[in-house]
Amino acid sequence: MKFGLTLKENVFDPWRFEYLAYDSIKMDLKARQLDHTWNAEDEIHFKQILVIEFDKVGNFITRKQAEIESRISYCERMLTSVANTGIASINEQTTNVYNAMSETLTEILFDLNDLSRFTRINYVAFQKILKKHDKWTNMSTRYEMVNQFQKHQLDNQRFDVSIVRISSLHDLCRQRGNPRTGNAAAGGDQNAFERATAKYWIHPDNITEVKAIILFHLPVLVFNQNKDYEASDSAISSVYYDNENFDLYTGRLQRDEGAEAIRFRFYGPETSQNIFIERKTHHAAWLNGASVKDRFRLKEHQVNGFTRGQLTPKQIVNDLKLSNGDQSAEETNFIATGIQTSFQEKNLQSILRVFYNRTAFQLPGDQRLRLSLDSDLTFIREDNLDGRLRRPSNNWRRTDVGIDYPFPNVADRDILRFPYAVLETKIQTHLGQEPPQWLTRLLDSHLVHEVPRFSKYLHGASHFFRDELPLLPWWLSEVDTDIRKERTDQFGLGRSKSFKPLLDGKYYRAQVERKSLEENRATALLSKPSTDTLRNEQNELVLDLSALSKHEPFMSADFLKLGPSGESTPISVFRRDSAMVSVNQLPPYSSEKSSMKSGVGRIFCRKSGKDDIESGIPSPSPAAPAPKLLKKEKKVKVEPKVFFANERTFISWLQFCALLLTTALNLLNFGDGAARISGAVFIAIAAILAIYAQIRFQYRAWQLRNFSTKRYDDVWGPAVLCIMIVGALVLNFYLRFGQTTSKPPS
Repeated sequence: MKFGLTLKENVFDPWRFEYLAYDSIKMDLKARQLDHTWNAEDEIHFKQILVIEFDKVGNFITRKQAEIESRISYCERMLTSVANTGIASINEQTTNVYNAMSETLTEILFDLNDLSRFTRINYVAFQKILKKHDKWTNMSTRYEMVNQFQKHQLDNQRFDVSIVRISSLHDLCRQRGNPRTGNAAAGGDQNAFERATAKYWIHPDNITEVKAIILFHLPVLVFNQNKDYEASDSAISSVYYDNENFDLYTGRLQRDEGAEAIRFRFYGPETSQNIFIERKTHHAAWLNGASVKDRFRLKEHQVNGFTRGQLTPKQIVNDLKLSNGDQSAEETNFIATGIQTSFQEKNLQSILRVFYNRTAFQLPGDQRLRLSLDSDLTFIREDNLDGRLRRPSNNWRRTDVGIDYPFPNVADRDILRFPYAVLETKIQTHLGQEPPQWLTRLLDSHLVHEVPRFSKYLHGASHFFRDELPLLPWWLSEVDTDIRKERTDQFGLGRSKSFKPLLDGKYYRAQVERKSLEENRATALLSKPSTDTLRNEQNELVLDLSALSKHEPFMSADFLKLGPSGESTPISVFRRDSAMVSVNQLPPYSSEKSSMKSGVGRIFCRKSGKDDIESGIPSPSPAAPAPKLLKKEKKVKVEPKVFFANERTFISWLQFCALLLTTALNLLNFGDGAARISGAVFIAIAAILAIYAQIRFQYRAWQLRNFSTKRYDDVWGPAVLCIMIVGALVLNFYLRFGQTTSKPPS
């Protein structure tokens, strides 16, 4: 499909005039080409138009992002005020307050996802139009416009700080204002990690949506809660070590017993002083064959001494005992000794640096389930194997590389920018943790592409050192294919025809209201407070809210109402016959540019009686019609080897049938009465098995031709076959045993 059609199908209609005028620029470019030879005047005109479009798109993104940040700040102030004014002590009322804030934050998250898609599609549009210009005019303008991309930050990483803020506030609403007791930094200095992992690729178009879906269930993990989150906090850099023969690469690729991967990792900017020395071992002998990642920490000035053997494990342990006592000293000594031994015996040196920005999702202090999403994945050579001096020979890493993605100062021959993000699931299955249902749905959806055994180091090494490596990873051919999939259901974030937020094809507001209604019914059944107590709680809450209006300038003026005497008196926000706060009884966001028209409304006076009944929780909204697919159906190539695999499976079943049939014929031809009965049963089983194998072969071929999403493996066939054969053997034994016991004694 041509990109112009793709752009039209992905336009968010309310913002349709803010997109790059791709078709107009393309037509002008083509018309000038056909009219005359491209000249300097045309080039100046093209650059001027492009700069204008850059400014239009960039300013719109900045304006919308500022609006989103303002709305997040409003929610933050509201939740802080609720916590500081004692309202949190009245659970029944504040439940609805937190529900309202949660709904508002969710709507902000939907808007952020739309803005992320807008940013991504415009980034691709600018790249496409520059590529066409360079191709048609034989002039290179693409690299001249790099400063425009950097100036307007046309990348989705700029939204990470907003996502983290939404996550923390959304989690606060989920906890009803009670901060989590777990330590977010727990595990930072942990020596050993034992987890079952799986890895998936995510197309850049879907990164923000995947983050949003995970946020509904897990908060973003922020290690340092004592400072505001910054974009540089997500940066992770790892320097991998190997030797000239790439022994560690080969061992990891072939999954040899005890195969190692050794890397030095630091978090944040390159000036970070904490360096983690890590080792990943496949089927570690000291853990009875379990795979493990272990590590310890050094200061940056100690790393070179450790790699050269000047800093011994004993010295490291002594320093550790002085600072932390005997805690983890033995484990650190074991890890440091093993890694330093590998350096000396295998002549390890810096080979490859891997950089990415990581968003981690985990309940603080709970290591059982952890998700990490790595974007901006970049591979940079660190070696001097080809004679080029990339790093000082006496230093463990390059000094000319920081965290300024996309690293414009690094030579193209030394850098590889990975086209996808990597989602990694880490589950402690050895502790009985199973993947939750929502995670299973996400991993089975169109948003992710599973890549079993994917390794960042193996991928980077196989790219830069392909000529020196006898074996290559299987997934290299997958990189050049489009991993995006057509929607098969309504899973994920969407918009209705009226642009209302849809979660899994249903109105999000309806789901929240239905859940709130169920919670309120359950609460009403458990406790029914007396009328006097209820009145007292109402009066106390009115006073608390009036205190809010005095201390918070953002409170709506509608909160106060002038009485008959002209005095301002606080208005009760509660109905006389109920202790529930309405979802729309919070002060509105005051920005005129804000598109937030639901979730938080005005505080206003309610009359008792009929209005009170009608102002209760509304019934769930009707389900929205299924949104149209954004992409047209595209043919997907099925490799011939897939059909051959189906045929091999069919032939294997037939071989077993032939073996069973041979046994049956021998029993029929050379056996007695009991043997003939058993032979007949085996013939019947062989015939049924052959027919079943043929049907299964045809059905699986039909699945492949029609790109079926159902399971391709055979769940019941082998089990039923096993039962039938065991039954036949039991029958044969019974007949033979019965015949033997029925003979009279001689």
